Amino acid sequence: MRIRFAEPGDAEAIAAIYAPIVRDTIISFEEEPPDAAAMRDRIAALQGRWPWLVAEDDDGVIGYAYASEHRVRRGYRWSVDVSAYVAERARGTGVGKALYTELLRILERQGFYTAFAGITLPNDASVALHKAVGFTLLTVYPAVGFKHGRWHDVSWWRRPLRAPDGEPADPLPLDAISPA
Repeated sequence: MRIRFAEPGDAEAIAAIYAPIVRDTIISFEEEPPDAAAMRDRIAALQGRWPWLVAEDDDGVIGYAYASEHRVRRGYRWSVDVSAYVAERARGTGVGKALYTELLRILERQGFYTAFAGITLPNDASVALHKAVGFTLLTVYPAVGFKHGRWHDVSWWRRPLRAPDGEPADPLPLDAISPA
């Protein structure tokens, strides 16, 4: 397995991984799976500031993870939201953990302080993944989303990237951090 930054050409594989999650599960509250063009636009909109990573094996992309803005107001700029999705054929093989480990390392190097993740419940696999990479439960929003004919709770998780101390510098864009 290799992990690298996502490229526009990965959009079709990313859309294929995400489509059954949107269509068949409560994991995402999107109601219609985005196509490859929409995924390409999402990747392009976030790149430069927010990392998008893919994991691939000899048969292609098997998972992806990305960070995005936590909140719009400037005072939140040191916090990020993160998500990871793994192709059905690769679940339970460590792909999600490897993606998150690399994503969190990059975010720390950029100068972010805290990562947050939301998990629609129930989702034991995602809870286990987030715990395995150091997230702790903050709270549960009861009945916050509606999909597949019923209301669902979402748990919110927090993962410190660095200790808050003093006046922070603005987080760095991706091209300002050196490869490690």
